[in-house]
Amino acid sequence: MTKEDNWGKKKLAYTIKREDFAVYVCFEVKLPAPALLKISNTLNITDEVLRYLLVKTDEKTRQALSEQKARNEESDSSESSK
Repeated sequence: MTKEDNWGKKKLAYTIKREDFAVYVCFEVKLPAPALLKISNTLNITDEVLRYLLVKTDEKTRQALSEQKARNEESDSSESSK
């Protein structure tokens, strides 16, 4: 696990399994491809998990976005110092 982001308790757009609220958590993990099926199967049978979404990120795109964000922050800080 490389990153965990707890978004807190939020009201659901619609009721899921008689629940109106849920705790949203985002995990960033690096793992081998076969582990995805194992994680998916585990989440499917876990009663506490109402919904989940597994997403594969492209490392080149991620790197480009982080570089762009750094450039934007750099330009914002230079404009505010003027």
